[in-house]
Amino acid sequence: MSAVVHLAGPGRPRPDLKELLGRVAKGDRDAFSGVYDVVSGPVLGLVRRVLRDPAQSEEVAQEVLLEVWRKAAQYQPERGEVMAWVLTIAHRRAVDRVRAAQAASDREKRIAAASHTPAFDEVCEQVEGRLEREQVRRCLKSLTELQRESLTMAYFRGLTYPQVAELLGVPLGTVKTRMRDGLIRMRDCLGVGA
Repeated sequence: MSAVVHLAGPGRPRPDLKELLGRVAKGDRDAFSGVYDVVSGPVLGLVRRVLRDPAQSEEVAQEVLLEVWRKAAQYQPERGEVMAWVLTIAHRRAVDRVRAAQAASDREKRIAAASHTPAFDEVCEQVEGRLEREQVRRCLKSLTELQRESLTMAYFRGLTYPQVAELLGVPLGTVKTRMRDGLIRMRDCLGVGA
């Protein structure tokens, strides 16, 4: 029995990915076309969520699909579904790309730092920045736990008020009140004019 390589839709059967991948392992290009049709969208979506760069995402997605073609024989059905196997490859590739980019950036920063002697103004700015961060930390500690938690989620994790409310399991109005009160206390603690 051969697998159907058309995408599932109204009146169309779903392709059997395990059977298709088995045929891909034997070098069947038509079967790979069927696998590609089913997995390419989810692979690109996952990679884009990790990388956030469309061009790099497309490049990594191509690498993933090439790896699926090359390593189809390594798929072990007893260890899980084909889609999970493919998406695991995609996630690993995307994370590897992020790590490689971060390592390159870190190297460049180390090289730049080693070849640069900071000017007096830079040193002053660094010291002032550290002092300001310490003051913010001290003021955050003066808030109630509920205020601190809400402010941290919104301002340091970048969540919206509705997201904070959902995560904390409280009404949106409660979060807004906590945030307003916490910001007023922070303003007073930091000595910022009203």
